[in-house]
Amino acid sequence: MTPTAIQLIGTVLFAVAILHTFSTKFFEHLAHTQPAHAGIWHLLGEVEVVFGFWAMVLIIMMAMTDGATVATQYLNSRNFTEPMFVFAIMVIAGTRPILQTAMAGVRLMARTLPVPGSMGFYFTVLALVPLLGSFITEPAAMTLAALILADRIFARGISSRLKYATLGVLFVNISIGGTLTPFAAPPVLMVAGKWNWDIAFMMSAFGWKAAIAVGVNALVATFLFRKELGQLSPADTGTRRCPVPPLLILIHLVFLASVVVFAHHPVMFMGLFLCFLGVAEAYSRHQDPLILREGLLVAFFLAGLVVLGGQQQWWLQPVLMSMSSDAVFFGAAILTAFTDNAALTYLGSLVEGLSDDFKYALVAGAVTGGGLTIIANAPNPAGIAILRGHFDDEAVHPLGLLLAALPPTIIAGLAFRYL
Repeated sequence: MTPTAIQLIGTVLFAVAILHTFSTKFFEHLAHTQPAHAGIWHLLGEVEVVFGFWAMVLIIMMAMTDGATVATQYLNSRNFTEPMFVFAIMVIAGTRPILQTAMAGVRLMARTLPVPGSMGFYFTVLALVPLLGSFITEPAAMTLAALILADRIFARGISSRLKYATLGVLFVNISIGGTLTPFAAPPVLMVAGKWNWDIAFMMSAFGWKAAIAVGVNALVATFLFRKELGQLSPADTGTRRCPVPPLLILIHLVFLASVVVFAHHPVMFMGLFLCFLGVAEAYSRHQDPLILREGLLVAFFLAGLVVLGGQQQWWLQPVLMSMSSDAVFFGAAILTAFTDNAALTYLGSLVEGLSDDFKYALVAGAVTGGGLTIIANAPNPAGIAILRGHFDDEAVHPLGLLLAALPPTIIAGLAFRYL
């Protein structure tokens, strides 16, 4: 394909945005050394702002080169359902009734493991919650796991090595843990309908392999940091809260399930979300502050990725389609670190006549590489938004995340290719 001028501009801005994600610590440093302009430096240091900011630059340049009408039409042609859905599901999944329910389940499972300290709790969160994402969606599972880990592990003064290792395993496990069903993982969702992949197929082709890889990743991380985790008391941290009434828990679960059911219908799930906000306000004594800020930042990030990603098809599709079915697995795993994995599988769904081996390799590679960077998988920004406050300078270094995610990524790749 011969790119247009705006496609070239979009690709350059996309590359700049990726470099910007690696430079957020630099902007946070500027905020401390140049307090007169601390506000703008803090803004540019927010990793969730990066793609939204450069998407705005793209739209401004598009309006300048092609006119405001073309820029408006381009925005109207983008599908922002996923950013809206992630925002709604994050806020609902992060409420006290949902969290207390999930926490009770994790504690119950952890008690069955005869290991000291918080080892059992840590293993259960990393092994169980990602698989739960196949049913409540990956963004909801990421929100639950990140909030639980933030409260019970990250807030306990653990080492930086353990923080990054946990983040790497969490991101990879969430990415592959949503493949037990055809509706929970965005890269699977993009192709399941067209390729007729149902639950039976996903379980037989992906699910059992993903479950093994998730368990192995969680087990390896728990074993490697067994001394540090063993010294952490399994007792609850923080203030004891009054238990939430069972009826209110049920209502929250109904809202959560309803939003998941109508995940592809923004009019429906946003209407349900507004009703939920009314219920949360009416029973505010049983709520913690809603994570509206975190949810909006993540939605802004994903919306920016949708806008910038729409200009990458001219080079991404030829690169992807030039690969053999054997090479596409590794190519997809690498490419997904630089663009959302759902974008890769969506481009693949546009091509007719693909072999079954190619289809499997494309999706398997896309989900395998979904934990390498913050932009590799849609739920990753949600995890960063919740956990980054526990890192130095409240920033997660992209290189640290990449190095931490490589070992669990390799385990996931081995499971999908050789099991």
